[in-house]
Amino acid sequence: MTNEIQSIFNRIAPVYDQLNDWLSLGQHRIWKEMAVKWSAAKPGNTALDLCCGSGDLALRLARHVGTTGHVYGVDFSSNLLETARERSQRQYRQPVINWVEADVLNLPFDDNQFDAATMGYGLRNVKDITLSLQELYRVLKPSAQAAILDFHRPSNPSLRAFQQWYLDGFVVPVANHLGLKEEYAYISPSLDRFPIGKEQAELARQVGFAVATHYPIANDMMGVLVVSKF
Repeated sequence: MTNEIQSIFNRIAPVYDQLNDWLSLGQHRIWKEMAVKWSAAKPGNTALDLCCGSGDLALRLARHVGTTGHVYGVDFSSNLLETARERSQRQYRQPVINWVEADVLNLPFDDNQFDAATMGYGLRNVKDITLSLQELYRVLKPSAQAAILDFHRPSNPSLRAFQQWYLDGFVVPVANHLGLKEEYAYISPSLDRFPIGKEQAELARQVGFAVATHYPIANDMMGVLVVSKF
């Protein structure tokens, strides 16, 4: 599954940002900014963005930590990392972001290294959610906070039906138009496997996070899991 997902994200890299805009009607920018604020990243912090994709969250973190801080963006897609690197070079003269090709289940960082962290649309795709959360816990400093943004299956049957209609009737056809139907058809089955908010919070507490709260957004079709390490 890991190699399959890695291949998917390498293939969609050229249109990843454009598709995110179309498929979320531009709302993904708001959700990502919410996640960065929930990470509590501050000027001078060393921050981490896992499953960084084309760099949206990492670039937002860089603005929060400022010139005295530093950001590491991690992804297993070399194509998306190259897109992220090009975007950051256009926005920053100095290399305030380190782009790292790595597996989030085996992070190449020391224990207690980061002041804040984010993850956008990545937890749903990892091979082992618990191990991913364990690695996040390991690399965060005591008292650090992280925010994990992802799709969420609504508990309300009507909203759940709307979400499925949107995925089947809009997301997949748009992807099909761009020759990427198979790449985006995986979203619905990945949601079926993905733990709902309260289950995500419980997994986070099991690996050691002192506080774990899942906040539903976008009519419960998205959610942000906020975790704190004490």
